[in-house]
Amino acid sequence: MSRRNKELPLLERVEIMDAGAEGMAVARVDGLVVFVPFVVPGDVVDIQLYRKKKNYAEGRAIRFHKQSPLRVEPACPHFGVCGGCKWQTMKYSAQLGAKQRQVRDNLERLGGIDCSGMRPICGSDSIYYYRNKLEFTFSTRAWRTTPDDIQPEQGALGFHIPQLFDKVLNIEHCALQAEPSNTIRLAVRDYAYFNNLPFYDIRNHTGFLRNLVIRNTSTGQWMVIVVVAEEDNESLFPLLDMLHQHFPQITSLQYIINNKMNDSYSDLEVHTYFGNDHIEEEMVPYRPGEQANLRFIINPKSFYQTNSAQAQRLYSFVAELAELQPKDILYDLYTGTGTIALFLASQVRKVVGIEYVEEAIADARLNAKRNGFNNTVFYAGDMAKVLTQEFIAANGRPDVVVTDPPRAGMHESVVRQLLQTAPRKIVYVSCNPATQARDLQLLSERYRIGRIQPVDMFPHTQHVENIVELILAQ
Repeated sequence: MSRRNKELPLLERVEIMDAGAEGMAVARVDGLVVFVPFVVPGDVVDIQLYRKKKNYAEGRAIRFHKQSPLRVEPACPHFGVCGGCKWQTMKYSAQLGAKQRQVRDNLERLGGIDCSGMRPICGSDSIYYYRNKLEFTFSTRAWRTTPDDIQPEQGALGFHIPQLFDKVLNIEHCALQAEPSNTIRLAVRDYAYFNNLPFYDIRNHTGFLRNLVIRNTSTGQWMVIVVVAEEDNESLFPLLDMLHQHFPQITSLQYIINNKMNDSYSDLEVHTYFGNDHIEEEMVPYRPGEQANLRFIINPKSFYQTNSAQAQRLYSFVAELAELQPKDILYDLYTGTGTIALFLASQVRKVVGIEYVEEAIADARLNAKRNGFNNTVFYAGDMAKVLTQEFIAANGRPDVVVTDPPRAGMHESVVRQLLQTAPRKIVYVSCNPATQARDLQLLSERYRIGRIQPVDMFPHTQHVENIVELILAQ
């Protein structure tokens, strides 16, 4: 601890008041807002400050005087160190309440939005083992939870310690993905230990094993991707053989050679070692009696919502709020692999999907063909450059637009184009209510806010999805 941190005060017997941003909880002491991790509203604690600014401070709870009735035991043995699920000690009902308030606060405070049409947040039936994708990192620098910890010399396989790019926590059990995810990860780690396979040194960019990606679907298919730093088949192939022999559940076993300075692999070749080069997810259509279940191909680079069950609910809410008609032309902006577009395609005359990532558009076209849709067209390109008046003239003026942008929200030129095009309805899906509020404020020039539907995709985290219905003002 630095000399400066030693001089910061200890705050005694402070009651935690609310859940706050970035998974922190909030207390107030003599007008100072204090952010504290891993505590629950209603806890009474002593707080050691480690950062202090003019209007706020950050600290750690070092002693509990009273535990909140909202507190529960976390399911994860790594809670408080991993940093991935900061709300595990808070009752799920309280988590949902905090997320609903987060959405309302952002929309009202940042966008001046009328939230009278907000519905109760849709919670997840499964609050553990709900993820269909996890990415783990190998590192020569294993994080020690106490000074006396004896860590393996080769390093760790697990998750990065927050704000420390080269330190990785050895994960023994993660409560986010169903088995055999944990068993596969431990088998890979133990095989690497036994066979002295070098873990990657993130700081110096040396070593062999870099990343492990595990994906699964509700249909029971599993994909495992081993990412290595160099082509060494004598080391890699026996590891892949072990996985193939011990885990018959794996239907897609792949590897990637990444000798770059970062972990991204969207621009790298993927090699299929065993099985298919993809897995398939299944989704019940919005009107089940009218068509068969939808099936989506997921390849190693594909984006698919990481909570499959909640994705079904999210898309159903989109369909409900869109109120589509058979003669409608629907635009799906930021379509990804076309999941929302295809979920809605049976209800309209035509769907136009736009997405920046070319590989995702290739998947969208393939998924449309596999599901028998001939009323969909997909385009790859920068949304701000693709969505022009010429493009709209060529593809037809949209009656309804669904937009699901990244966390940064929509480019202002896209918002202006929507205002000029004036579809009768826009359904705005967002993973960031703050940027959504900014865009809604711009759209309010011609649109009024209808129904608002928050959806919890990620229990035990502060993240929340939100859907807003915008209706063209007459």
